Amino acid sequence: MCEFASWVEYEGKAYFLTNADLETKEGKKLLEPDSIADISGHGAIRCYYPELEGKGTNKECVDFSTPDNFPKAIVKAIKQGKMSKIGISLDILNEAGKKEYEKIRQSALAEYKKIEQPALAEYRKIEQLAYDEYLKIKQLAYDEYLKIEQPAYDEYRKIEQPALAEYRKIEQPAYDEYLKIKQPAYDEYRKIEQPAYDEYLKIKQPAYDEYLKIEQPALAEYRKIEQPALAEYRKIEQFAYDNIVKQAKYRVKVWK
Repeated sequence: MCEFASWVEYEGKAYFLTNADLETKEGKKLLEPDSIADISGHGAIRCYYPELEGKGTNKECVDFSTPDNFPKAIVKAIKQGKMSKIGISLDILNEAGKKEYEKIRQSALAEYKKIEQPALAEYRKIEQLAYDEYLKIKQLAYDEYLKIEQPAYDEYRKIEQPALAEYRKIEQPAYDEYLKIKQPAYDEYRKIEQPAYDEYLKIKQPAYDEYLKIEQPALAEYRKIEQPALAEYRKIEQFAYDNIVKQAKYRVKVWK
């Protein structure tokens, strides 16, 4: 749960988002995966209220110790449980309120885990076998590549190292001479190494594609089970907070 509240102040009015705003057509856009606006931030408020473009002052507060730190409209919305989807602090709840909220949250979380954990275990079982198979093929291909690449690299170093040592003895004037020896040797190495590396990739890529062919459906299956369970958990968690925060007996004294 977000530990701050944001609003935009313009012409004496505080513009902010509520749960109801997120149910509108414009509000739902803010919840889409490709939305760049964080619903608890100023960007989301300004997206929702286009009339604020280039106007108003961004305000936020992390101190919930007193309602005096917030505009009256936000205080009212918080007390009515209208901002829980945006996210606010649990600091406004007293011990009884926190205990009540935690009791409901823990129960809902346990219910979620009961569904999510077996689904995750099943996904991991499938994914691990597929990944092990991929690694087995990849490693064999890489070993094959090294068998060609290493001798070629050793051959290159055999030519390049004496040339470098000679260059260091004489410094700058010998640099051109060093490059003249090094470059053809390196080109020769690349001539041998590149086809070997291409061959390695030719084996590795299909193996990885094969892994993804198994892993992706397994992940989709996991998400099919996990996502509704998570949505249900969040619904219960939010509903619990809404109901608890509405009751003055569960709020700290200054927020009564």
